[in-house]
Amino acid sequence: MRRLTRPVLCLLLCLSLPAFADQAKTLYEKGADAEARQNYEQAYDFYKQAYALKPKELRYRASFERTRFLAAASHVHRGQILRDGGKLEEARAEFQKALEIDGSSFIAQQELKRTQQMIQEAQNPQPQASAGSSALRRRLESAQGPVELAPISNVPITLKLTEDTKVIYETIGKLAGINVLFDPDYTSRRVKIELNGVTLEDALEVVSFETKTFWRPVTPNTIFVAQDNPAKRKELEQNVIKTFYLSNLSQPTELQDVVNAMRTILEVSRIQQLPSQGAIVVRGTPDQMALAQKLVDDLDKAKPEVVVEVAVMQVSRDKMRNLGINPPTSATVQLQPNINTNTSNSGTNTNTNTSTNGINLNTLANLNATDFQVTIPQATATALLSDSNTKLIQNPQIRALDGQKATLKIGDRVPVATGSFQPGIGGVGINPLVNTQFQYLDVGVNVDITPRVHAGREVTLKMTLDISAVTSYVNIGGISQPVIGQRKIEHEIRLKDGEVNLLGGMLEDQQTKALTGIPGLAQVPILKYLFSQTNTEHRENEIVFVLVPHIIRGPDASKASGDMLDVGTANAIELRRASKPAPPAASAPGAAAQAPAAPAVVPQAQPQVQPQPAQPTPAPQAGNGNGTFMFDPPSLSQTKGATFTVNVMLSGGQNIYSVPLQLNYDPNQLQVVNVSNGGFLSQDGQAVALVHRDDPATGTLQVTATRPPGAGGVSGQGAVVTLTFMAKGPGQSALTITRGGARDPAMQPIALSGAQAAITVQ
Repeated sequence: MRRLTRPVLCLLLCLSLPAFADQAKTLYEKGADAEARQNYEQAYDFYKQAYALKPKELRYRASFERTRFLAAASHVHRGQILRDGGKLEEARAEFQKALEIDGSSFIAQQELKRTQQMIQEAQNPQPQASAGSSALRRRLESAQGPVELAPISNVPITLKLTEDTKVIYETIGKLAGINVLFDPDYTSRRVKIELNGVTLEDALEVVSFETKTFWRPVTPNTIFVAQDNPAKRKELEQNVIKTFYLSNLSQPTELQDVVNAMRTILEVSRIQQLPSQGAIVVRGTPDQMALAQKLVDDLDKAKPEVVVEVAVMQVSRDKMRNLGINPPTSATVQLQPNINTNTSNSGTNTNTNTSTNGINLNTLANLNATDFQVTIPQATATALLSDSNTKLIQNPQIRALDGQKATLKIGDRVPVATGSFQPGIGGVGINPLVNTQFQYLDVGVNVDITPRVHAGREVTLKMTLDISAVTSYVNIGGISQPVIGQRKIEHEIRLKDGEVNLLGGMLEDQQTKALTGIPGLAQVPILKYLFSQTNTEHRENEIVFVLVPHIIRGPDASKASGDMLDVGTANAIELRRASKPAPPAASAPGAAAQAPAAPAVVPQAQPQVQPQPAQPTPAPQAGNGNGTFMFDPPSLSQTKGATFTVNVMLSGGQNIYSVPLQLNYDPNQLQVVNVSNGGFLSQDGQAVALVHRDDPATGTLQVTATRPPGAGGVSGQGAVVTLTFMAKGPGQSALTITRGGARDPAMQPIALSGAQAAITVQ
């Protein structure tokens, strides 16, 4: 039994080997088909199986290793698309598959790590430093960006003061709900400030400009004021550091251009370029850094690209006709070699006959026709017609970056001798060798193009087009040198995108007619066909050069890059931030949570509301006593077009420092003419800062009256403000305090009950 088993196994093994070989070949062919369809993942699987069956087949291994990278790159590309679409888990799975295929793929490792970090940040928006982090790393992670003021009220205000600059700053600080600190070297002086309809932040800018000072935020609700001079700015201004990566560099000089622009325009002295990383590290003020970011965004643009289609079309035609009989045009006469010469010697009767080719004078008389031979060449009849057409079309395409030279060479490099020398060798009997130097010339189609893309989809092409070919060879100094025929165009043109331009057309038309034959007979009309030959040749050669530019990437100049920015003065670079519109009343609670003082000092705008009974402001009790708002008079009747005043009274107030309130009226019947101080807050002679904002579209009037900083509060009763209205239309309306309250010198709220007045217009 064992004797039979062993031969059977050998037989089965021999039969299975061709099957395995055919299976590996089939898998390889499937892989090649998948690769041709650019399905690299499937091709990789087939090649891998074929290589596993026949690992010694180099062709299978080469295909397997080649598609490994392509398959991994396909998974990476698919993962990037999924991650851009917000599908982080699916993207991570694709990057992991890429690493399983090609573990050495560095881009797959980078993308996987980045995706995992994004997933962790999405799960934990504020990740804590790990226990193993160093103190330096924890310190770096806890570092913050530049300090900025918290959002403050931007309600337009009117402020008229003649006070010390410190008092003015403190007054604006109280209105804005921020703390104001002063430099120990700060010298104040008394100035007059009149502000009409400006925001609180603009008020700070105006005062700093008027007083030759500058301020910088220390905390989100604190500013530091100092005298404006270069030394103080250098000492007190914030400094931040940032690394800018430029992703569209094509030449090292472009990085240097950006650095030079920052140094010249932004006056940034601490800047370092890193050409190996394509990066710039900058240290400066936050405003300088913001402008540096703008420069990088404006200058770091992908260069425009152009595809130039060059068409070289050459059509040659050569037609030749040779017709006629070429008769003999010459005859040769010579003596026959059989002429005999008799020679006799003296004393001996001897006659000798000698055959020579010459004659003597004695034989001239005996010459006859048989002594001469006439040779006439043969006549030739020719009838030949030759007609040849040659068409040469070359259509190369060149893709070039804006401002970068692109070169295309199609043809051969032909050696040309440029010189020879014979080195001196000492000794006798030694023949020195002659060394010849050669230079290789590019023969064929040589195109050099430098494009420049303009706005309006136009392209300037500075180009050199050279079409050359070896036409013949000549012997110069014993060396066969090529004769190169050349057609060259070198110029600069400006074309639109897709415009076809005839670069240089040349038409050669050569006609040649030659007549050979016997003079006289060759010109007789009938006999010329028997005694002459006519050779007619017509050559036509036409060459056309055509250029067609196609812009595939245009200039990427954003609209913001052309906008003008206020960057301060020649001595100091600083940005002036645009004032934002006041938020609606619905957002007042959120704003109060961030900056409690601002909404109370300057109430926010509200939509139009119908007159309703006054409601007390929902503010916590400060413990300084309650008060009541009243209108004086509480009701009145006026005629249309009349102007009247209403006093907003406060009764029972204790330690009142600031009174913000909001009133609603019917804009169809009333028009606000003026808002003035009522005298309650200035009963001790202190100046009162009065701020008001009127919205006639919704019938909302916001008023804030504030005593100067450090003045303390007042108590009692009296008119806070006096309102002047004009009656516009007949009807009855209500003047209502919809929001109101007061604050003590510590800016703590004091609850006050509202009020309502009835106004009738006849």
